[in-house]
Amino acid sequence: MLSVGTLITLAAMGMVVWYWSDALRTREQALRICADACRQMKVQFLDQTVAVRKLGIGRDGGGRLRLRRDYGFEFSIDGIERYPGHAVLLGRFLEVVQMQHPDGAVIQGPGADRVTRGEGGAK
Repeated sequence: MLSVGTLITLAAMGMVVWYWSDALRTREQALRICADACRQMKVQFLDQTVAVRKLGIGRDGGGRLRLRRDYGFEFSIDGIERYPGHAVLLGRFLEVVQMQHPDGAVIQGPGADRVTRGEGGAK
């Protein structure tokens, strides 16, 4: 018979393993999304990596709680200047990709084409 302390420890370890596995799968999804966004914009996806900027909780369309992760990445137009971008995923589903293009911020989301807003972006 397992003690209550042992059961709690096993449950906690199980949750850590679940979170780690879910984080890896979601990061791979974000990596594909960011690479695709860069390919569509005909810019270089620098370092072939994304990094978590923010972690939170949000509700999906069905009202279920999901982890909301904001991944940052960098891209280049000319191979010299670096520009920031980020992708927000709710669970494993894309909410938005925003790229700070020098001609104006480029925002992409599910079911939407490229939208350019603003004049002149961050350098």
